[in-house]
Amino acid sequence: MELFRSETMQLVQMIVPAEAAHDTVTALGEVGLVQFRDLNPDRSAFQRTYANQVKRCDEMLRKMRFFAEQMHKAGLVAVPRADAEDRPYHLDELEARLEELEHELRQITANTEKLRKSHSELVELQLVLEKAGGFFEDARADASAVDAGASIPSSSRRSDITISGGVGLLGGAVGRPADAEMGERLLGDSEDAFSRDGGAHSRSTSRSFSEYETPQVGAQDPKAVRLGFIAATVLTHKTPSFERVLFRATRGNMFLKQSVIEGKTEDPRSGEKVEKTVVVVFFAGERARAKILKICEAFGANRYPFPEDFQRQHQMNSEVTARLLELQSTLEASTRHRNGVLSNIGHKYDAWLANVRKEKATYHALNMFSVDVSRKCLVAEGWCPVVAKTRVREALLSANRSASAQMGTVFQPLPTRDTPPTYYATNKVTEVFQGIVEAYGVARYREVNPAVMTIVTFPFLFAVMFGDFGHGLLMLAAATYMIAKEKSLKKQKLNEIVQMGFDGRYCILLMSVFSVYTGLLYNECFSVPMSLFGRSKFKCDPNDETFQDSGLCVSQFKSGLVPSADTPYAVGLDPVWHGTKTELLFVNSLKMKMSILMGMTQMTLGIFMSLLNFLHEKDWLSIWCEFVPQVVFLGSLFGYLSVLIVAKWVTKGATADLYHVMIYMFLSPGNADCAGEGEDGKPGCPENAMFPGQGAFQVLLVLAAFASVPVMLFPKPYYLKKRHEARLGRGGAYAVLGENEDASDDEGAGAGAGAG
Repeated sequence: MELFRSETMQLVQMIVPAEAAHDTVTALGEVGLVQFRDLNPDRSAFQRTYANQVKRCDEMLRKMRFFAEQMHKAGLVAVPRADAEDRPYHLDELEARLEELEHELRQITANTEKLRKSHSELVELQLVLEKAGGFFEDARADASAVDAGASIPSSSRRSDITISGGVGLLGGAVGRPADAEMGERLLGDSEDAFSRDGGAHSRSTSRSFSEYETPQVGAQDPKAVRLGFIAATVLTHKTPSFERVLFRATRGNMFLKQSVIEGKTEDPRSGEKVEKTVVVVFFAGERARAKILKICEAFGANRYPFPEDFQRQHQMNSEVTARLLELQSTLEASTRHRNGVLSNIGHKYDAWLANVRKEKATYHALNMFSVDVSRKCLVAEGWCPVVAKTRVREALLSANRSASAQMGTVFQPLPTRDTPPTYYATNKVTEVFQGIVEAYGVARYREVNPAVMTIVTFPFLFAVMFGDFGHGLLMLAAATYMIAKEKSLKKQKLNEIVQMGFDGRYCILLMSVFSVYTGLLYNECFSVPMSLFGRSKFKCDPNDETFQDSGLCVSQFKSGLVPSADTPYAVGLDPVWHGTKTELLFVNSLKMKMSILMGMTQMTLGIFMSLLNFLHEKDWLSIWCEFVPQVVFLGSLFGYLSVLIVAKWVTKGATADLYHVMIYMFLSPGNADCAGEGEDGKPGCPENAMFPGQGAFQVLLVLAAFASVPVMLFPKPYYLKKRHEARLGRGGAYAVLGENEDASDDEGAGAGAGAG
């Protein structure tokens, strides 16, 4: 198998016995060298033979996603265990196992959620008992102070705080048996829920509103205005709005007491930690009560029963505390059991997920087969590499043996004029570079593969930009570690960023090696100049008395430096440039010229790769009308510039301005040295004339560049148009131009191929 060109493909037909179809597709999938064709294009996904099996696989994948979601919520990670059972499950067996686990996990989750909700409600009830109890205790203390300091009879004072002869707002409500019954009912419901299914107090929130507040005072006298109160918890940030709405709805006929709960509590409905406030709303009358209940419901307030009797409050608080302790132990046991089930799932999660995906892919491939009912077999067509036909036959024989099929699979090539798919055989080193190329486009069948060149060009161009000795060594160490530990790292479940780096470890290795090299060329380590190859090859001019101080001339004056030897600095940039005023100007000029040379090299490589494609397809039209003018145009302009750059580097004392040379090459053809533009008719830029006859040579290059443009644009489209008209004149019909047009062309002139 080769990488420079895509593999030669062959269309094959397989007649598979029905009983061996599943094992055959599985075996071919393990080999990974067959691309099946869809023989049922006119059928929808729901009309195909194995549509039900695909639906079952989708349902199992949904269950696997549910397991993953629950493990994520529990903070668990799916880690395969060494002693875990590792065998392929049959679809029916695995489906039953997943169904059982999902039912168990949903039941445990539902019970745990009920326990959590009940625990949150009991915590809020305990806070209500503490906060609201303080309200009533303060009221009793105030009432005692009034009784002790006043001289009028207590019966007269009590009639002052009643409405229409009703009982006192606090005094008359104390010790009513209705409140005790409500507290017992709430705690009794939670106890029943504990014994049944792990839930607690969950039904109390769905009862009628009348069960959540203390019955109104004054029930003995039907003419009296009934007084009552409601205890609830409201989100702290909603409390001001809640109070305003209550005041407006009741026209001020209510009294509200509130106390903020310290810290955050868990909301029974959402399960989130929020800030809440305990409120007690006192009201008079049934209409006010109905309005307050609706407002509480609209603001999401959780209402709780509250007895006025002080002893009953303490008794109810003790019962709630005991229930909370029991509930906490039940919650811990339920959580341990749930985590145990999830942990067991996590040990086999990856294997199950791979198995389900494999089954789904198998049945998806089987849906592309044609079913021959008369012969009880399935007919499949697909592409496979010619060099891999032996491996495919071996996989078919192995599948027949494992399925105990009475009839063997028929494997035969088919003649075709369809364009085969492009296939490149890659390994762990080349696959990442092949992926980089295919991210921009896939080469056509049997074209030259650009990934071969990308293995070198991509890391090197990265290093030209990155270029640092120290950072390159860090990258080299990281890539070397990942390559040395690749067997163990493959077995681990890495996060997204680490997995991305691990997949590209060989690319990172090459990038780091080239970065170390370019870092030496730039003489930089962690962005700090270095002098690994000795001191500078420049010194101050000994004839210039002004610049005898080397430190002064090095740091400020370029004109005071002269070469100290005939040989330049051994490797890379001379360290004398670092820190000078002209460093940026010099380094930018150097890197710009390097970029032009490397860009010219890469473009020339791409054009010559297209030549290899044209020669392979014998496309002479594209050679003469694309390749030749492209080479002429590129060489006349950028090729000439590259030659000038190298000539200036190797010529001692050359000071030609290449910007000026290229600009005047078009503005003033043939005038390389700016003749007549200087003083007394002398050349204005004699330094730009780098060789004799430069002006005439540049005129020829400009003419060649301009002449190549129409050759690239017009002859090939015109010829293809005439050829198409000639086909129509011979009695041809309109047809969609396919990629196999060249194969049907009797004249031998192909449609051309890309550069790859």
